[in-house]
Amino acid sequence: MLLEIKNLGFRYGSNQVLTNINLNVEAGQFVALVGPSGCGKSTLFKTILGTHRPSEGQVLLNDKEIDGPTRNVGIVYQHYSLYDFLTTEHNIAFGPKLDRSSLPYRFFRFWQWRKKYAEILKESRALIIEYGLEGSENKYPKNLSGGMKQRVAIAQAVIMKPKIMLLDEPFGALDEITRHELQMMLLGFYHDNLKAIKCGQYPPYTIIMVTHELNEAIYVGSRVIGISQYHGNGFKGATVTYDKKSIFDKTVTQKDEVDFNLFVSQKKELKKIVFDEAARPVANEHVIFGGT
Repeated sequence: MLLEIKNLGFRYGSNQVLTNINLNVEAGQFVALVGPSGCGKSTLFKTILGTHRPSEGQVLLNDKEIDGPTRNVGIVYQHYSLYDFLTTEHNIAFGPKLDRSSLPYRFFRFWQWRKKYAEILKESRALIIEYGLEGSENKYPKNLSGGMKQRVAIAQAVIMKPKIMLLDEPFGALDEITRHELQMMLLGFYHDNLKAIKCGQYPPYTIIMVTHELNEAIYVGSRVIGISQYHGNGFKGATVTYDKKSIFDKTVTQKDEVDFNLFVSQKKELKKIVFDEAARPVANEHVIFGGT
């Protein structure tokens, strides 16, 4: 088990935002996280990222409690976390630069650093090719389209090889065509996991993605989790009301092989269980995976 969230609660003053969140995430899973506005999805992300300590409970990564930001948890935001003063290749290389050297090292051991940084830039350029950014190596963010900026932001996270990657509505600001292209990029990551597992290797990508688009959650996620404040569990604060495998088969390559009736049925189920104030599901009624 890679990530374990145990009895997590979070409150701002007297406002109980999250209550009794229990989740386990295995290496290689692609989790899509959905929920009504204001239910605490971003707050849950912040506890996993380590920037916010939970009011109750624990967040464990490889059995070690997350008590602050760590290189093992990467994040991609909706609004492109790029440095305006750096080109594409140097934006991607910025994380490893800080991780593998210190300011005194770069200053006093300049020639050794120059050689090490050349290796980092080599890694950066490999991702530039892999993510379809060729020709943009020396461009600054202001000269990139929204889709290209987000590819750079994803590469920024991937180059650090985090154990888990958080995507906070990463495609919300993009047009439909660009959004679909990046969804296909994530499905490529999923297939990389399948290849690794088939070869007896550790899956390289474990992703939790917050999205407001239910179609996207079912299409990209291998598992769909819904958290909601609309439940019948007798306490305040949002909790997990839905946790099931995505109905969409990620190995399907032809559109005519997709069973759209199943797709629509899961979307309707999500709308009712997670977003309908009148539904009021009780604990574990629609939770298959769950946690501790």
